[in-house]
Amino acid sequence: MVGEAVTIAPVTGKARIEVLDILRGIAILGIFFMNIPFMAAPIAKLLVNIPSLGWSPRDQASWYAVQIVLEGTQRGLLELLFGAGMMVLAAKAMKPDGPVAIADLYWRRNLWLILFGLFDVFVLLWPGDILHIYGLAALLLFPFRKLGPNLLLGLGMAYALFTAVTGGLQYAERVDLIGKVHAVHVKQASHAALSIEDKKTLEEWRKLEAKRRTGGEETKQIAEMEKRGHSGSVIDYARMNIGAWIGFMSPYLLFSVSEAFCVMLIGIALWKWGVIQGQRSAGFYLALMLLCYVPAILLRWVAAGEMVTMTPIARTGWFSLEFARIGMAIGHVALINLVVKSATGRTILAPFKAAGRTAFSLYFLQQIIGLWILYAPWGLNLWARQSWSDMLGTALLVIIGQLVLANLWVRAFANGPLEWAWRSLAYVRWQPFRHREPFPA
Repeated sequence: MVGEAVTIAPVTGKARIEVLDILRGIAILGIFFMNIPFMAAPIAKLLVNIPSLGWSPRDQASWYAVQIVLEGTQRGLLELLFGAGMMVLAAKAMKPDGPVAIADLYWRRNLWLILFGLFDVFVLLWPGDILHIYGLAALLLFPFRKLGPNLLLGLGMAYALFTAVTGGLQYAERVDLIGKVHAVHVKQASHAALSIEDKKTLEEWRKLEAKRRTGGEETKQIAEMEKRGHSGSVIDYARMNIGAWIGFMSPYLLFSVSEAFCVMLIGIALWKWGVIQGQRSAGFYLALMLLCYVPAILLRWVAAGEMVTMTPIARTGWFSLEFARIGMAIGHVALINLVVKSATGRTILAPFKAAGRTAFSLYFLQQIIGLWILYAPWGLNLWARQSWSDMLGTALLVIIGQLVLANLWVRAFANGPLEWAWRSLAYVRWQPFRHREPFPA
């Protein structure tokens, strides 16, 4: 464990800041792989009949790669970084005479982040916005900054444990139902009379089969919204996306904030252990990467296979996926820190520093490109026209373009445009926009 003097000290040294920027840049660019299908395709095909969007070998490889390696983990990286970032900002407040101004600044930053997130929802029309969720979760984070890392890790696993318990109960109920259905089928095969309970069992199973095929009433409502939204009218398009957030995202806001808050606590623990900012040895990161990746990949592979099965089976993902998501995200942290231990690795990942410094702006740009250009009825109108591999390829092209743009931008400007606005609002004074000194070549 890193010594106490290190854990409470402000961030010093170029390498520690750089690895956080690299992690942030990879996370914000990678999140577009998960977001683009929800901009590009009907929800029924995305969540209900996954192969219906195209299931060639290339499509399957694309979908499985995202589900196993990326899905939820880029969000997890950002959540871990929020916890670490709080420690960067709050370092002076850790001391007995730490200024109250630090707490004020922290709260202002997150209140503005919530407002930026709501702008993303109601103006840019992205129902999957994470900023307001992270802002709400981070508001609760500051009082936990002095807890020990072991306690933080334990508290941070609370949401995963909650999902494991509730998911485990759901899994047990489904296994029990499947057993009853099998017993009824045996009765039918022997031409035995079915009881009222047997008939209820079959009816319950038929409803589950129908819901698995169609997605149920909720999916039908979304499909109707999508049909109207993509008819060409800006008003209908806005109603579709805002309605999706109000009707299908905001009811789960408490769960989303709880998830983010818990992983942020783990991020604080990783900071206090010196893990996320690169203070451990290469051997440590290799061991941590393997310890996290091996079980996480296995669990996510199994869960991905369950998702494409059209029978209403009992899914292990109901109780395993949050643990696997956290493990995969920490595995990414370990891998990236391991890579930057070498000069070659630092060179390869160096372009992502610029993306990390402009992550806020890049996130908004993704919404503009996806929702207003690529898939809008007045734009290229590619909605419902791409397979899984097409969407992945499109996302990759956008990410490469953003990476180039970010590196060009930071040569002239100190911050991204939205980073500049956010910091100026939080500090209640204008922040530097252009470099005061020539940017190093």
